Amino acid sequence: MATATASAASRAFLHHQHHGPHRFPFRLISPLLKTSPKGPSFIHRRIQATSRAHSPTAPPQAAQQPRCLNVVEILEQRGLLESATSDGLRVAATSSTLRVYCGFDPTAESLHLGNLLGIIVLSWFQRCGHRAVALIGGATARVGDPSGKSLERPELDAETLEKNTSGIADIIRVILSRGNSDDSFEILNNYDWWKDVKLLDFLKNVGRYARVGTMIAKESVKRRLESEQGMSYTEFTYQLLQGYDFLRLFQTEGINVQIGGSDQWGNITAGTELIRKILQAEGAYGLTFPLLLKSDGTKFGKSEDGAIWLSPAMLSPYKFYQYFFTVPDSDVVRFLRVLTFLDIEEIDQLEREMRSPGYVPNAAQRRLAEEVTRFVHGESGLQEALKATEALRPGAETKLDWRTIEGIAGDVPSRFLAYADVLNSSIVDISVSSGLLESKSAARRLLKQGGLYLNNSRVDNEGRRIEEEDIVDGKILLLSAGRKNKVVIRIS
Repeated sequence: MATATASAASRAFLHHQHHGPHRFPFRLISPLLKTSPKGPSFIHRRIQATSRAHSPTAPPQAAQQPRCLNVVEILEQRGLLESATSDGLRVAATSSTLRVYCGFDPTAESLHLGNLLGIIVLSWFQRCGHRAVALIGGATARVGDPSGKSLERPELDAETLEKNTSGIADIIRVILSRGNSDDSFEILNNYDWWKDVKLLDFLKNVGRYARVGTMIAKESVKRRLESEQGMSYTEFTYQLLQGYDFLRLFQTEGINVQIGGSDQWGNITAGTELIRKILQAEGAYGLTFPLLLKSDGTKFGKSEDGAIWLSPAMLSPYKFYQYFFTVPDSDVVRFLRVLTFLDIEEIDQLEREMRSPGYVPNAAQRRLAEEVTRFVHGESGLQEALKATEALRPGAETKLDWRTIEGIAGDVPSRFLAYADVLNSSIVDISVSSGLLESKSAARRLLKQGGLYLNNSRVDNEGRRIEEEDIVDGKILLLSAGRKNKVVIRIS
């Protein structure tokens, strides 16, 4: 047990390190922090109060916000609750306004589908009247989280980290601000306090409370230590860095809940332990949600082309929508529960309809794709995806325009052909020269079977040639072999 003197010294160190966290230009500052003194004594009193029913210290505006059902019970009902550090969180979620954070390390320019659960859980807290905080790991990304990794993450330079941080912040801001009030979320960057922390001070005032035996016993550490590659000291310290983040946010921002995937349990409990030992305070909670897996146990969120990115610049809303549209029946109901905000009763009804004789195939998948695409890309992104889906369906009556074809050009093979080489050429020749089909005989065979399409119109005549009006807006053609194989021909 640490002495009272040591704890006081560590709290003083933390107070000294607080220079005011950097917030992005769209910063949203809690009125509670504006009008209340900061420091260990204030935070200690506030957090203790939040664990009691009808807290007298809750922000005045919290009582005016509409409160939905207990958010912990909602997460539990939807399969989004794996573990919690204390059942006191269930009580606190009903009796007070919580400040909840989830961390996102900027290891890429965009978040991916695996990160979406964290945003969804944050959004559930928002919808139940609590405050969401997204913490971007500008500092911790320089170290690399070993959780769930068999190898050490590659080192990123400062310029790449800054670019990634900006891209991730934009995605989170757009998603969490949609349909929510401006004071319901905040985005912070942990590099803004880590850059001022001195190693010797940190070891003296924080490191002394970390037990090596406990750190080694963490599942993510044990797996790496037993592997052939082992683990570097840098990675080994990651859990202590993440633990310090929680302690600092608890002390200086009044944040009392950390959420994360089930592989983050060790890192989260490292934070609650530091808070208990250094600040000698109660009321800090951790909550984990299950990783996003398919029914066969493999990760959900990967396609043949790689990760399913949340940024429309890295993956079009059309392709994002199509990924969810192809979810198998064995997974679709569970994904409707965890990835959408539909009422449970409506999801149960969809499940019953799937078992009925008159069920329209993929109706549940269509609803899943619509809901998730709308949440990530907004109504405009969903409409873009729906328009492209309908327009690019072979045989569809929707007239194609240049913008619609360009919208999916990044998702299908493209070829550049000269105008002179396209105009008056036969469909059979173009099908081969564009790379859509391997030979003229294959093109003729497909044409006779009714599977060859030009701009979504079926080609019935083997002698059909490309005419001037076939070239959409004088710029582009779309050839299809069946429903899935397409090629965009750009006219140069």
